[in-house]
Amino acid sequence: MTGIWSCGRFRLALDPPLVMGVVNVTPDSFSDGGEHFTPDAAIAHGRELAAAGADILDVGGESTRPGSDEVPPADELARVLPVVEALAGPDGPGLPVSIDTRHADVAGPCVEAGASIINDVAGFRDAAMLELAVSCDAGVVVMHMLGEPKTMQDEPEYEDVVREVSAWLAARTAALETAGVAHDRIVIDPGIGFGKTLEHNLALLRGLPELRRVGFPVLVGASRKRFIGALTGEAEPRMRLGGSLAVATTAVLGGAAVLRVHDVAETVQAVRVAAALREG
Repeated sequence: MTGIWSCGRFRLALDPPLVMGVVNVTPDSFSDGGEHFTPDAAIAHGRELAAAGADILDVGGESTRPGSDEVPPADELARVLPVVEALAGPDGPGLPVSIDTRHADVAGPCVEAGASIINDVAGFRDAAMLELAVSCDAGVVVMHMLGEPKTMQDEPEYEDVVREVSAWLAARTAALETAGVAHDRIVIDPGIGFGKTLEHNLALLRGLPELRRVGFPVLVGASRKRFIGALTGEAEPRMRLGGSLAVATTAVLGGAAVLRVHDVAETVQAVRVAAALREG
C-alpha cells in the first residue's frame, strides 16, 4: 500500500501501515478505564506508547463503549486538553496527536493546542464538526457508527453490512470533500463494534478490500474488543492480546493503512511482519 495522509504539519506515509496508540483519559473505558485518568498518568502513558513504537497518539476523554452515557463537552475538554498540550507540544515525543471526540467544542481547542488529527466516531454528522474540519488542516478519521453509543448495540440490523457501511462512508466523505476538505486528509473507519454484531464485525474485516474501494485509506480499531472475547471466551479485555494481534494481522493483509490499538509494541511487530507478507 502506498499513499500519504496529510495531517496538519505532518505528512504520514502509509506503507508500512501506521500504529495509533490509545490514550484513554476516562474513568470508564471498556479496557483501561481509570488507569490513566489523571493528566500526568495519561501523559506518561502517551510517552510510553511513543517509546514502544507508536506512529500516532490518540487521546480521548469520553468512553464510547456500548451503553455509555454522553460526557458534557466541558468535562471532556478538561480531561484531554492538558494531555494534548503536553504530547503535541515542544517537549512532547514529536508524534502526531489525534483527538478522539464527536464534539466540536472539544476538537477545536485541541487542534489549536497542537492536535493534528480529528478522530470522530460519529463520522462528522454534526454540522459544527464538519465546519471545524473545513476550517483547519488536520487529518480526519470518518468512522461509521449505527446510532449512538448508548443504544448502538440494541439489535443492530443490516441487509449487507459491508455494502451499507461502504455507502455511508462514501456519502460522509463526499460531504467533507464538497465542503472543502482535501482528499488526502481523509481516512475511513468501518467502526468495528459500533452498532455491529459478531457476524457484522467479521464480515467487515473480511470485506476490507471492498471498503478500500470507497477510495480512502482504512483505519481498523478492533483492539481488545468484545467480539474477540466472544470468539475466544476471554472475558477480561486486557487478556485479549492474541486475538487482537490476529485481527491486526488480518487487517494489514486486507489492506488496512492504520491500526488503532492498546498494545503498541506487540502490534508494531505484527504489522511489520504482516506488511512484509503482503508485499511478497
